[in-house]
Amino acid sequence: QVRLVESGGGSVQAGGSLRLSCAVFGYIDNACMGWFRQAPWKEREGVALIHTGTGSTDYADSVKGRFTISQENDRARLYLHMNTLQPEDTAMYSCAAAFVGPGSCTVSTGTTRMRYWGQGTKVTVYS
Repeated sequence: QVRLVESGGGSVQAGGSLRLSCAVFGYIDNACMGWFRQAPWKEREGVALIHTGTGSTDYADSVKGRFTISQENDRARLYLHMNTLQPEDTAMYSCAAAFVGPGSCTVSTGTTRMRYWGQGTKVTVYS
């Protein structure tokens, strides 16, 4: 069984930065892990994913160049470094994982393939 616990959300002025953290409890190896977000009245979307086996990453176009996903060497923690935040980044951010291969570890397919989800951490960006 895998359990994910997010932290690091908060309120920040536009242009600011935040780092989200996801603590991983349980065995997770050669898996797809990532960050997803859901804004009010919008569907959940993939933000950034990483395959722990290959290290390959995938980002939503809206965050490329601003967000970076990373993991600790022992895969016990997953991070999302968010820079140059904008009001449209306001959302509930969730960490998720699934035992799928790197070919399925993309922002376009990840949402339906994730097996384990955290409770989420809220990010609010004000102008």
